[in-house]
Amino acid sequence: MRFYHSLAGYAKFWLLALVSVAVVVAALFLAVSHSQPQDAIKVSLDEKSAVPPVQGINSQPDDNSLRVAVAGVLSPIRTLEYYQELLTYMGENLDRQGSLILKPSYAEINDLVRGQRADVAFVCSLAYVEGNEDFGMELLVAPQMYGKTVYYSYLIVPQGSSATSLEDLRGASFAFTDPMSNSGHLAPTYHLTLLGEAPVSFFSRYIYTYSHDNSITAVADKLVDGAAVDSLVYDQMMASDPELASKTKIIARWGPYGIPPVVVNPALDPQLKYELRDFFLNIHNSDEGRRILDDLAIDKFVLVSDDIYDSIREMKTKLGW
Repeated sequence: MRFYHSLAGYAKFWLLALVSVAVVVAALFLAVSHSQPQDAIKVSLDEKSAVPPVQGINSQPDDNSLRVAVAGVLSPIRTLEYYQELLTYMGENLDRQGSLILKPSYAEINDLVRGQRADVAFVCSLAYVEGNEDFGMELLVAPQMYGKTVYYSYLIVPQGSSATSLEDLRGASFAFTDPMSNSGHLAPTYHLTLLGEAPVSFFSRYIYTYSHDNSITAVADKLVDGAAVDSLVYDQMMASDPELASKTKIIARWGPYGIPPVVVNPALDPQLKYELRDFFLNIHNSDEGRRILDDLAIDKFVLVSDDIYDSIREMKTKLGW
């Protein structure tokens, strides 16, 4: 069965939402440009209503449903653009009626998986570690990209910035992505502790953008002095948008870390779990599947061991999170 959706309507909705967020970010920085260090300014999409699921979120779905949740690593419009074909192809191959679920924060995606209101989810690495500790969130597969199952946290600044290290951003403005993001929150916070600092004491102000492409754009447009972002998202954006690439630069690379995985609730029906894993592990073997993966810059999906996320656990433990 194909995924039924109204992509044009969603795109218009989120375009307006993102424009509103950009205006709010700019206004906040103008308003506090001369203020003393303060707690985080949280720029969230929560007030704008999340993109509704295609078929609705049912706590007791019928046997033919497939609820797929995608964390906001990318902004909603980009997420739809990149993932819609994959999810449609999944529905066709598994002969299930699917619904795509997008939420503004990683924590909300974890809540869906915990409550068995999503059958399978694409999550951040730290979100997986948190979910695994919380309710046994289970690894299903992970993408292999550029021959590897790791990624990095890039510390980026505007191209003309004089900063060459994290320490040079003392007193600057900064963009984190999500409180449950590894590359966009945990990693930079951990490296601040190595300097004997914390975000609230080190930066003049900071925000949460709730997607890596939003953070990259905030740096490129000089709304903030720096940001920490997912290396995979950054590299893809730089390759596809040379103009954007000319506006930012990397001044530090932290990692490697285990790549963001595909996960399920441990109580998911074993047959559905098997079908999902089999689909992902074999998608690269068909011409259509290969084309879809190429668009996502994914070589293939593979099985990974939980211990590739141990470096994230170590940082989390040292921070007392």
